[in-house]
Amino acid sequence: MTSALESEILALRDKRLTPKQIARKLGLKVSQVNSVIKTSAEKTAITRAETGELAPIAQCLVNTRCAELLLEEQTLDDSGMGGLGIVLVARTTGSKRFVVCTYMVDYWCLGLKDTMGEKKLNDIKYQQFLNMVYRGFPDGYQEITLEQAQAIVYGAIDYANNLGFKPHRDFQKTKNHLGTWSGQPKLTFGRQGKPCFVQGPYDNGTQIMQTLRQNVGEGNFNYLMGLG
Repeated sequence: MTSALESEILALRDKRLTPKQIARKLGLKVSQVNSVIKTSAEKTAITRAETGELAPIAQCLVNTRCAELLLEEQTLDDSGMGGLGIVLVARTTGSKRFVVCTYMVDYWCLGLKDTMGEKKLNDIKYQQFLNMVYRGFPDGYQEITLEQAQAIVYGAIDYANNLGFKPHRDFQKTKNHLGTWSGQPKLTFGRQGKPCFVQGPYDNGTQIMQTLRQNVGEGNFNYLMGLG
């Protein structure tokens, strides 16, 4: 395998030809083509790791209701997920290979409640992961830009910070994957102009209510808490 032939394989791959199509075009075995593509991807990954460069974006997603409320500023029925959204950012690390992080935000009050990653997945595992992440959202999910994904996550964190709440402790592990936010677009958080705390199964309702009273003041926020 000459360097010129390797360059030709990678050039054809950049044009989105499949390994089988490249092999047929150049008179090679598919295994030879796959080997060149894999080696190139590994070298690129090592270089990015050494320089701190992020892998290219493959896809950014968020559940549809979150997108409609925050990005399109629609007025919707408040029944359902109670101000929760899940942002997923997938970066490509090679042919049909992804590294993925998710960010669960409470855009009414608490900001970043949970985050997970980096998960390394092939294309089949990636689709299975999408179905698992968004199975609890009846409206499904939709594609958004990286800037919109950053605005949802960082915006929710900033909003919650002003109320006295810090982002999930694992954010330091997934923050770099999200990238640096320019500050635009600016989104509106809260519910009907006020913070609204909807208690989840793992929330310390007493502590959260105390924080809101101290930082916002009684009567300046809404809440929905379970009994017992």
